[in-house]
Amino acid sequence: MDDLPADKAHRRADMPENGRTVGPSAGSRRRYPLLRALGTAFAWVFRLLCAVIILLDELVRPIYRPLIARLAALGLMQAFERWIGRLPALAVLILLLVPYAIVEPLKFVGLVWAADGWPKRGTLLFLLAHLVSFVLIERIFTAGRPQLMTIRWMAWVIDTANAVRGRIVVALQLEALKRRLRRLIRRLRAQLRGL
Repeated sequence: MDDLPADKAHRRADMPENGRTVGPSAGSRRRYPLLRALGTAFAWVFRLLCAVIILLDELVRPIYRPLIARLAALGLMQAFERWIGRLPALAVLILLLVPYAIVEPLKFVGLVWAADGWPKRGTLLFLLAHLVSFVLIERIFTAGRPQLMTIRWMAWVIDTANAVRGRIVVALQLEALKRRLRRLIRRLRAQLRGL
């Protein structure tokens, strides 16, 4: 049977004004403000960490760009990327996270060494870590990106990192800075050849 008008009015009185029912997520937000604040803090720390890593990567990338292009053209690297493209999402994630967990901390160790009075060792470690990152991790990520985007939290990480990168590039005018850096490197090379 159809609901009586009084029954409909009774249901509307119990519902919030916007017409949506109050679900567990809305209730948990009210009950756990500390958890919500921790989630917000985590997101800001993640964005800040992304900003530092992206800034360093963007400044060092022009040095490695020719090497990356040559390695990507190798038949072995293309076969490796095709193999990664056939793997399931979880396998790509594990294949990406293992070298990433080793290489990324080494970048910071290199910076610490350079700051602590070992500039040659620190710089060498930093550059080698970037080389491995650009060659291995970037190839795995590029080939496995479609699978990684099927994992919800990983898609959030990728989208957030891309958004942060875009903001950094615009705010710090990184493209102009990279052009100046390339001109400086060309001048240094020319001066070294003249010696």
